[in-house]
Amino acid sequence: MFKLILFDLDGTLTDPKEGITNCVKYALESFGITEKDENKLLKFIGPPLYDSFRGLYGFSENDAKLAVSKYRERFQNVGIFENRIFPDAENTLARLKQAGKQVALATSKPYVYAKRILEHFKISDYFDYTVGAELDGRRGYKDEVIHEVLRLAKQDDLSKVIMIGDRKNDILGAKKCGIASIGLRCGYAEKNELEDAGADFIFNNLKESCDFILNI
Repeated sequence: MFKLILFDLDGTLTDPKEGITNCVKYALESFGITEKDENKLLKFIGPPLYDSFRGLYGFSENDAKLAVSKYRERFQNVGIFENRIFPDAENTLARLKQAGKQVALATSKPYVYAKRILEHFKISDYFDYTVGAELDGRRGYKDEVIHEVLRLAKQDDLSKVIMIGDRKNDILGAKKCGIASIGLRCGYAEKNELEDAGADFIFNNLKESCDFILNI
């Protein structure tokens, strides 16, 4: 049924908790803020950083931009590698490719970082398309990323496309673009987040989602 499979990155294919939370702390400390509430830091995994700094800490537009710059100051060479690939990620990608599916990365993380992460974990060759945000903020929202994947893939039949992610922005972005979505419980969604966002399907992990796609 589904021919083009889109994957989120953070919390879906990799667990970036250590790197993201450390870099958020680094950025906040530059503003004199010491954050010890890990649950608040975990909210940064998934959504655009700019929105999180504004929404969670009430930063002004300019301060949010500065916070993102401070975050990237540490992330680009240190935080990016404080990361691990989920155990079933590579096998999932391999199974989908062997079944003749097209596979794409659709992340709100800047493309330059996403590309390095895929290469670091040696999974970049599984992807037909890799799309992320730009460092200047363009294409920062999930629906914009998905639209770009659809454009590159020249995929007009939206019934053949599905987005796999672990946060509500993945699900809402898919809905905005008119494609189906799978929510994963193995990532960083809060209680009922995926249900409330309206995920079409919800599974515990990547293996379950892959089994579903290959047997539907």
